[in-house]
Amino acid sequence: MYQIKEIFFSLQGEGAQAGRPSIFCRFTGCNLWSGREQDRAQASCDFCDTDFVGTDGQNGGKFSSADQLSRRLLTFWPVTSEPPYIVFTGGEPLLQLDTKLIAACKSAGMIVAVETNGTLVPPNGIDWLCLSPKGKSRPVIEQCDELKLVYPQADAMPDDFAHITAKFRFLSAKNDPSDPNLIQSTGQLHLKQAINYCLTNPQWRLTMQSHKLWGID
Repeated sequence: MYQIKEIFFSLQGEGAQAGRPSIFCRFTGCNLWSGREQDRAQASCDFCDTDFVGTDGQNGGKFSSADQLSRRLLTFWPVTSEPPYIVFTGGEPLLQLDTKLIAACKSAGMIVAVETNGTLVPPNGIDWLCLSPKGKSRPVIEQCDELKLVYPQADAMPDDFAHITAKFRFLSAKNDPSDPNLIQSTGQLHLKQAINYCLTNPQWRLTMQSHKLWGID
């Protein structure tokens, strides 16, 4: 059984694949935060701005098999010779994503991408792995395609992940969704800090949530 918060077709807004048409499949659940506001202050990831609770999002639901879910995902891709690009995200997708679902997607011709906090070992068959460490948690993954770090985090700074092999390293300026009155001011401060860090450490690149600037999901 796969529990899905939402499925939608849009452009990837962040990182090395920014601008790429993608099917997003958001799993419910996370191992670093319950998703409830009353638990945010004690969470390993206390700045998450994503709703991953329940199956009531757009096109969300429960799918009894990998084939059923992969067939549903295919319906979101336009008729084209370009292979479907699917992004499994969350919450934490590796709580549910398994080899059966990956195999079903690959059999249907999909390219499989995953966005994970890295605390769980990923199954085989993933084509693009984006690792985004959070808070005091430490990833068990030591190699990925893309390392994307929300910056700054007191317990997760760039030097903490120097041992990880990645094709690309990105910083994304941190916002504080727990206090809407501070989102703009702190976001601007953190953006300046991220820019300055990239300028002095050019192995890192700046990424932004471009989809919000574009006015799309």
